[in-house]
Amino acid sequence: MKKITGSLPFRLLLGVILGIIVGQICGDGLMHVIVTVKYILNQIIVFCVPLIIIGFIAPSITRLGNNASKMLGVAVTLAYVSSIGAALFAMMAGYFLIPHLSIISEVEELKKLPDIVFQLDIPQIMPVMSALVFSLLLGLAATWTKAEVITDVLEEFQQIVLSIVTKVVIPLLPVFIAFTFCALSYEGTITKQLPVFLKVVIIVMIGHFIWMTLLYVIAGVYSGANPLDVIRNYGPAYITAVGTMSSAATLAVALRCAKKSQPPLRDDMVDFGIPLFANIHLCGSVLTEVFFVMTVNKILYGFIPSMGTMVLFCALLGIFAIGAPGVPGGTVMASLGLIIGVLGFDESGTALMLTIFALQDSFGTACNVTGDGALTMILTGFAQKHGIKRQKLESGL
Repeated sequence: MKKITGSLPFRLLLGVILGIIVGQICGDGLMHVIVTVKYILNQIIVFCVPLIIIGFIAPSITRLGNNASKMLGVAVTLAYVSSIGAALFAMMAGYFLIPHLSIISEVEELKKLPDIVFQLDIPQIMPVMSALVFSLLLGLAATWTKAEVITDVLEEFQQIVLSIVTKVVIPLLPVFIAFTFCALSYEGTITKQLPVFLKVVIIVMIGHFIWMTLLYVIAGVYSGANPLDVIRNYGPAYITAVGTMSSAATLAVALRCAKKSQPPLRDDMVDFGIPLFANIHLCGSVLTEVFFVMTVNKILYGFIPSMGTMVLFCALLGIFAIGAPGVPGGTVMASLGLIIGVLGFDESGTALMLTIFALQDSFGTACNVTGDGALTMILTGFAQKHGIKRQKLESGL
C-alpha cells in the first residue's frame, strides 16, 4: 500500500482530485495564495526546461558519433510525418462527423482568477527553442571535432541535470498540478465551458487514442519489440501532461518513463529522442487543431472548408508544429497566422478557436508526449537495423 501511495501516478491523480475539490469551495483569499504559489512553481519548472534539453540532447548526440547527423534527419522526418498524418486523419474525420454534430457557440463567461500577491519572475537562461538549437549544434560540433574534453563535460552536466530533475522538478509536479486544477475548477473551465463542447472533446480524445495506437503498432512492427513494454510505463507522463498542458514541462517525467521502457527503448535513443520530440512532435495538438478549426468554421460560418484548403492548412501546420513551443497553447498560437490567412477566421472565430482548444489542450499534449515514446521506439529500431551503436569519441587531435 505504501508503494502505491508513494508512487508518482498516485500523487499526480491525488493532486488532480484535490485541486478540483478545493477549487469549488475555496474563497478569494485562499485563491490569492494558490495562484501566487502556482505562478512561482511554474517559473521554477519552466526555468529547468532548457537545462534538461541541453543536458540530455547534447550528450546523446556525442554518443551517436558519426551517425548523429543521420539520426537527427530521421527524427525530424518522423516528427513531421506523424504530425501531418494526424492532421490528415483529423481532416477526414471532420468531413465525416462534423455535419452530424449539433453544437451551440455561446459559452458562459469564466470567473476571473484573483491577482497574484507578488510576482517572482525566474527567467530561463535561454528560450526553449534556443536551447534546442544550441544542443544540436554543440553536440554535432563536438562530434565533428572529436572534442573529448567537451564530451566529458557534457556527460557530467547530464548527471547534474538528472539530479535536478529527480530532486526538484518531479517532487514539485504533483503540487503544481493540484494548484493548476484548483484554478481551472475555481474559474469554471471544468464546470461551465467543458460541458458545452463535450461531444467534440470526446471525439478528439478518441482520435488521440486511435493515432497513438497506430503509432505504437507501426513502432512495434518496425522495431520487432512489444510496444506494450513502453506504453505500460507512460501513465505518469500522460497524467503530468494533462496537468501541465506543456510537453516541455512534462519532459522530466517523460524521460523517467522512457528510461523504464528498456530494452524496447535504447538509453542513448531515449536521451536523444525524448527531449527532441518534446519540442518538434506535436501530433496530438495538430490533430486537435485541425478538427476544431473545421468545427468552428461550421458553427460560425455555416460551412466546412474545402478539401484543397484543408490539405494546404494541414501541410503548413505540420511545418509550424515543428517550430511551435512546447508550452500550453503553443501550437495554436504559432499557427494563428495560418488560421487567419488560410482559413479566413475573423476575431470571433479566433476567440472561439482559442477557447475550445484550451479545453482540449491538456489531452492533446498528453497525446504528444505519449506518441514520443513510439517515435523513440522507431529510432531504436532504425539504429539496430543500421548497426548504429553507442559510441565513445576518441580524440583526433
